Amino acid sequence: MERAVFVYTTWPSAVEAEAAGRQLVERRLAACVNILPHMTSIYRWQGAVERGEEAVMIVKTRASLAADVSDAVKALHSYETPAILVMPLESVEKSYLGWLLAATGEAEVKD
Repeated sequence: MERAVFVYTTWPSAVEAEAAGRQLVERRLAACVNILPHMTSIYRWQGAVERGEEAVMIVKTRASLAADVSDAVKALHSYETPAILVMPLESVEKSYLGWLLAATGEAEVKD
């Protein structure tokens, strides 16, 4: 049976995240994206400790689409090295999983 995953990624702005998220949903790579603006990130980049304002995007999709989502994020992203983390989900309520699968192209939940 197909499983759901979250793909976590960050963007330099909520505007950029929203544009990318819309494309992911329109292309049926994601059932839904959640965008959380105004995150502060502190990270090491090219030998220096940096601080930046970012937006978090959580992509809700099927496990079988995770690689396609990753490729799309890389193509849409302005960062040289975007954060793309795929997280398996322990449990997803059956009717929600059915909606997620239908929204990303699979017709029904199979037991």
